[in-house]
Formats: sequence, structure tokens, C-alpha cells
Amino acid sequence: MAGLTKKFALAMGVVAAFGVATPPQAQGLAGAYLAGNQANRDNNYDQAAKFYAEALARDPNNPYLLQNALLSFVGKGDVNRAVAIATKVASGQFGSQLADLVLTADAIKKGDFSEAQAILQDGEDRFSPLMFGLLSGWISLGDGKMTAAVDQFDSMQSPTAMRLFGQYHKALALASVGDFETADRILTGDENGNMRLNRGSLIAHAQIMSQLDRKDDAIALLDDALRGTSDQGVTMLRDAIEENGVVDYDYITDAAHGSAEVFLTLASVLEREQDVRYALVYARLAEYLRPESAEAILLTAEILQDQEQYNLATRTYAKVKQDDPMFLNAELGRADALVDAEKLDAAIEVLRGLTRSHGDVPRVHMSLGDVLRGQEDYAAATEAYDVAVAMIPDPAPNHWFLFYARGITHEREGDWDKAEADFRKALDLNPDQPLVLNYLGYSLVEFGLKLPEAQAMIERAVAARPNDGFITDSLGWVLYRLGKFEEAVEPMERAVQLVSNDPIINDHLGDVYWMVGRKREAEFQWRRALSFKPEEKDAERIRLKLDVGLDTVLENEEANKPAAENDN
Repeated sequence: MAGLTKKFALAMGVVAAFGVATPPQAQGLAGAYLAGNQANRDNNYDQAAKFYAEALARDPNNPYLLQNALLSFVGKGDVNRAVAIATKVASGQFGSQLADLVLTADAIKKGDFSEAQAILQDGEDRFSPLMFGLLSGWISLGDGKMTAAVDQFDSMQSPTAMRLFGQYHKALALASVGDFETADRILTGDENGNMRLNRGSLIAHAQIMSQLDRKDDAIALLDDALRGTSDQGVTMLRDAIEENGVVDYDYITDAAHGSAEVFLTLASVLEREQDVRYALVYARLAEYLRPESAEAILLTAEILQDQEQYNLATRTYAKVKQDDPMFLNAELGRADALVDAEKLDAAIEVLRGLTRSHGDVPRVHMSLGDVLRGQEDYAAATEAYDVAVAMIPDPAPNHWFLFYARGITHEREGDWDKAEADFRKALDLNPDQPLVLNYLGYSLVEFGLKLPEAQAMIERAVAARPNDGFITDSLGWVLYRLGKFEEAVEPMERAVQLVSNDPIINDHLGDVYWMVGRKREAEFQWRRALSFKPEEKDAERIRLKLDVGLDTVLENEEANKPAAENDN
């Protein structure tokens, strides 16, 4: 697949590179141009578009500014403005794949398929074979040339990925004109496997099966896909087929929708390949051709979130309408983007709204609990988790995190018995989960309980995640608490190597060094721990260790323990 998209990646890389060099023509525009370049580097499309537009007002024919502005407006989602810029770029002295893409999409949106085909043919050498082939097929269909469209999709035979995508889009094209029998045969697949390429292929095939009076097959297909997962759109389709037997085929109904699916298909491929900027261009064009497509909106928002453009991602998630089956996913994504933007109150407001509109979905309450836990509102988080647990009478292995999270809130509230029960339930569901093994093992160490079992748990966690510094620290600390000071040195040193700037891990290594007689190294580690700004109560204890030594600190702490704690 990488080979199929390489041309596009290289071409787009050239566009991106324009944002980091200052051509001589731009010297008089230094302020806006350089600000646009910085915003471009940061993937801040809103600001980049603003500054490049300012620069273009002073130098409207500058090719560098035009290219960078074009990319910025597409990334921002203002494709209408991008079309105007692309038109100007195309009239210039150099070819631009991005301009060709935008103008092709615009021609398709307007129904001018002859113009779309002309643009595509003129820039063929600038497009990947996969995109050129798929778009050519849909443009032929839009131009009323069904035979040419089928021939185009059939010509895409090598490599295997090209054939799979070609046949998938051929099936969609046939379904769009009512040939459900042939579309069904293609999507069912052959000895080389089925055409279950993405979520869309599942929905399209189920709708097609219902049109062929194959209700039971459609339900079985969707049940198999839903096994152990929650997808409201797929669930609603399944329920509609079960109730009515037949549902309308509306997944892809015309050439514009088919072309949007091409862009969406390639955006998904590029996102998986970590080419997020290139994926964003395709996703935006898919959204432009099919504004109501929740899948295009969600993919666009997810890419923006990956690029840390949280405000733009939040606005994009909000485009999904409340009556859309994907609304729940969009609102959960919007809440997640608000959390990433450190707007926790706004995220909680979104999630509390979902508890009213989608209160029967456990994931909503789990997400609310997670955000409240992040705000250290442990009592409210526990309440949210309680609601989710009550909705799951027979937890599956994938529900381990719910019990793990509630165990954390119980532990932070001081209810260790409930916390331990939840951690052990999480381990019943997922026995080798390193996060649970580490948290439960470390907590047992801190409470001085079941230390041999705690050591065994943490050793299992380290075996699962040998490069996790925090889990490795837990192993060193349990060995320390068991009095195995010499054994504790190696894992504690490795933990500091893995997470060098954590104050607690450095403090722990200092304690271990002290206990094996390496007191100067211990003092060095404690000073290092202080340099990483630990919480004040931890900093105060470290300073005391530097003043009087660890032995005296431990003796004073033992003497000042409440009698009941000493008995325990």
C-alpha cells in the first residue's frame, strides 16, 4: 500500500516544505509570511490560513504563498476558499497535485464530470495509480458511462491491494445503479477472501443483502461484526433489518458519494501509515463532497486531534448531527478533544449531556468517570463507574479497565477493601494485564500487605512491559520494602534510566542506595529528585533525609505511627 500512496506523499511533502523556506519574493512580507510558516509547521491551519491570506493580499501571485495558503485552507476545512486559490495556482507556471485534487473534487461536486476527467487526465503523472484509477471509475459513472466505469475498476489488478480496492468500488458502483446481485457476489469474495475492507463495506453489504431478501444473512453478518463491541450505527442497522426485513440501500448512491468514498478510503490508509497531514487532505475532500458523512467528519476530527489541533477537532466533531447514528461517537470524541485541550469542565458538560441522551450506554458513564477521575473528583467518578458496572451484568474480558479504573477511585477515597476487590475482578477478566498487576502489587507494597504476592504480581508486570520505567520502579520498591536491598539496586537503576526525570523514582533509588551503604549516591539522587519539583509533602521528606539521613527519618515515622497502624 505504501507504494500506491508514495507519489502523493512526496508531492505533498513539497507543499509542506514551502512552509519552511523564505523565498526572495517574500522578504517584504516577512511578518505575515514567517508567522504563517510557523503556524504551518505546528499544523495550526486556522492561523496559517489567516497569515498566508494577509501575505497574499500584498503579493497575490506569489506561488509559494499560494501553495501554502491552499494547504492551510484545505486543512482548516474551508474548501470553498481553497477552490479559488487552486484556480489561481492552476493558471500559473507550475503543476500542483494539491490544486488538481481540489479542482477535481469541486468539478465532481458541481456535477461537471467532463471537467473532472480533463483535470484528472492532465495531471495523471502527479497522482497515485490507486487514486487515479478509483476516481476515473466514478467520474465515468457520473458521466453516464457505466461500462467504462466497470472496465476501469476491473483494470486495477496489480498489486493485490489495487485489485481489492478496485473490486470494492466496483461493487459500490453496481449497487448504486441497482445491480445488487453482482455487488453481493463481489463483496462476498472468492478464494482470495472477502471484501471486508472497512466499516463501510460491512454496512453496504448488509444493506445489499436486505435488498435481496436475505434478512437472516444480513443479521448474521452484522452480529458477527458487533461481537463484543458497541457501534450504534451498525446496531441500528441490524435492528432495522430485523424489524423490517428490507432497508433502503443508501450507502453510496451516486458518483459524488463514490468519489467521497475514494478520498475516505485513501485517508484511512494514509492515517494508518502515520501520514496524517496527507490523510487530512483526503479526509477534508471526502467531507467536502459528502458533508453529511459522519465517517468523513470523524476521521477528519481524529486526524486533527492526532496533530494536537484540539480546538479545530472539537469544532469538527460538533458537525455530526444529533439524529445521526454516529452522534454518540462524535460527542465522545469531542469530549476527548476537550480533555486533550485541558478544558475538563467543558468535557464533563458534554458527557453529562450524553448521560441524558444516551444514558443506557455504559461507555458514556465510563468516559465521564475517567474525566472526573482526571480531575481528582474520586467520589463522583466512582458514582459514574457504578452506573456503568450496573449496566454490565456479565462483564467480558474487555471490561477489565472499568473495574481497574473504579479500583483506583476506591483506593484514592481510602476504601482499600473495595479497591482490592475491583483490582482482583479486573485480573479475573484479564489475568496478565500489566497495569492492574502493577497497581495492585504496588498498593499492596505501600500498605505492607501480602508482600510476596505483590512481588510476584509486579514481576509478571515487568515481564510483560520490560521497558516501562514506572513498573520497573514498582519491582525495585517491593524488593526494598521486603528488605532485599541488594536485589533492589538493579531494577531501581534501570527505572531511573527509563524515566530519568521522575522525582519519585529518583527518590526511591536514593533510598535503595542508602540501604546498601552508598550514601553519597543516595544524597545525589535525593537532590536530583528535588530538582524535578515533587509534591511539597514529598519534597519536605526528601529535604529531611538530606538533613538527618534515611535511618532517622524512618525511626521517627515508626515512632509517630498511630497505635492501630502499628498493630496492623
